[in-house]
Amino acid sequence: MARILIIDDEPQIRSMLRLMLERGGYEVAEAPDGIEGIRQYRENPADLIITDLIMPNKDGIGMIIDLKKEFPQVKIIAMSGGGVNRPEGYLDGAKKLGATRTLTKPIDRDEMLKAVKETLNDNTAPSESLS
Repeated sequence: MARILIIDDEPQIRSMLRLMLERGGYEVAEAPDGIEGIRQYRENPADLIITDLIMPNKDGIGMIIDLKKEFPQVKIIAMSGGGVNRPEGYLDGAKKLGATRTLTKPIDRDEMLKAVKETLNDNTAPSESLS
């Protein structure tokens, strides 16, 4: 069973993703920000990270940079609803920094499950956008 780490500062988003992924047969861990996400990944690496980009303490962009330096093969799906800017700007930046895939919030269940399955099965992990 693949293990997925969800990193998002919104508890309701984490809960929704957890439920969706556990029903899909995945083991799920959660973190509220990039600092906690990196700590958890170092202690118990996941097969895939799904992260929001706009978070307090350490945002998703900073976390992607740090994780890719330490763990170049880490697979990451970055997601964003935008914030003050359109989500595409954040998602393009995440992709350039090493996110395997990107998704725009609000998250579509089928699109997320497809992205998770394809990312976990992809050994080359090219950057690809599903947004």
